[in-house]
Amino acid sequence: MSEQVYYHSFLNRDRLIHIADPDPATCEALSVLFRLEGFQTIFSLDASHFLASLERRRADVVVTNLQVGNENGLNLLARVKAMRTGTPVFILCDTPQVEVAVAAMKAGASDVITKPIDSEYFLQSVRDALRRDIHLGAMIGGRRPVEVRGFSQLTPREREVLQLITNGQSNKEAGRELGISPRTIEVHRARVMEKLGARNTADLMRIVLTT
Repeated sequence: MSEQVYYHSFLNRDRLIHIADPDPATCEALSVLFRLEGFQTIFSLDASHFLASLERRRADVVVTNLQVGNENGLNLLARVKAMRTGTPVFILCDTPQVEVAVAAMKAGASDVITKPIDSEYFLQSVRDALRRDIHLGAMIGGRRPVEVRGFSQLTPREREVLQLITNGQSNKEAGRELGISPRTIEVHRARVMEKLGARNTADLMRIVLTT
């Protein structure tokens, strides 16, 4: 029987969803939808702004229209996938387009959402994507590269805590070395495990050693 991986909504406050759509009303509506779930959001009406923003801060989820200005959304999908960070990408279509949907999924999209958007379905799809720490990239030469989410999301302090944990130090020992309380170490540890999709310390070690 497989273990269930739970979704922790309290971590949404650290997660950024970047929306790229030429329609301001769509961007604003989705921003409100995701902010009500506790996410941070940013939106772009054109591809150049989207790419520039992505350089400044990597998004945890990307939502892009099939057409963003003069840029094809599948090209933006490819740009995000080339970063190999495992960032889930959702493609928005103004009208149903089966062939495009198939192409997008083959290129590594998490899902293709057709307008009008079913808000609850979309939110659940985003939650499901964030719950997974392993994502498949686009088909290249008949093979799909594996992208591991999580490591790039860790803060400098979380990386320090991860290093001490993998060195076998206890919360008290790690806290003494970093000059913070064992309770604070425990909070960082929980966040590291959530971001890397680890269920326990042994699972965390497995992820670190096999990645």
